[in-house]
This record gives sequence, C-alpha cells and structure tokens, in this order.
Amino acid sequence: MTPELTILALAGLLQFAQMALYSVLANRQVPPGAAIGPRDTPITLIGRAGRAQRAMNNHFEGLILFTIAVLVLHLADKGTGLTATLAWIYLAARLLYVPAYLLGLAPWRSLIWMVGWLASLLMLLMAFF
Repeated sequence: MTPELTILALAGLLQFAQMALYSVLANRQVPPGAAIGPRDTPITLIGRAGRAQRAMNNHFEGLILFTIAVLVLHLADKGTGLTATLAWIYLAARLLYVPAYLLGLAPWRSLIWMVGWLASLLMLLMAFF
C-alpha cells in the first residue's frame, strides 16, 4: 500500500474516533432515548459536545477532498516523497484540529484547518505534474 493510502486509512480511523467522541459527549446532553428516536427536531448541542459535532462534520468535508487527492495520485501513479509528506501533514493537522476545536483555541483552530486544506490542495495539484 502506498504511503498516501495508508494515511488515508488512518484518517478514516480518525473519523471513527471523532464519531465516538461526539457520541459520548452528545449523549451526556440529550435526554435518554433521543439518540434512538426519529430525530424529527434537530437537537442543538452546546459546549464541547457541539464543538465535537462541528469538528466531526468538518472532517467529513475535509476527508472527501483528501480522499480525492489520494485516489487521483494513486490512480495516476504520481505519488512521491513530497505527496507522502503532504499526506502526513494533512493527518497531523486533522489530529491537532480536534483538540483545538474542542478547547476553542482561536485563531489556532482556523490556522490548523488551513494547513490541512492546503496539504490536500497541493497533493491534488501535484497530480498534474
């Protein structure tokens, strides 16, 4: 497996971990049975549970772009040491993003997000060269 695909798998595991964290924090706020109900009315989470939900949703969005970059590089056989480094940078940024978001670390959260986003963008652009 290429380094980029390995890191993609690790990013997928991170998403599972974020889902678990969100679930634990959210279930502390919602009434019993709310999680298994029809959820016709959205539940507004506050504090760390709300932040965990937003961080998780943000990673869903970022993971799509990262996945596209990894798959394009893999299918085009354009992986290099630089693309592997960029993939590690993406993963490191996503790992740092979760506590930065949960702790409300502004402006660091946004800067960390930008690093991950730029890493994905550069990876995708490298597929053309």
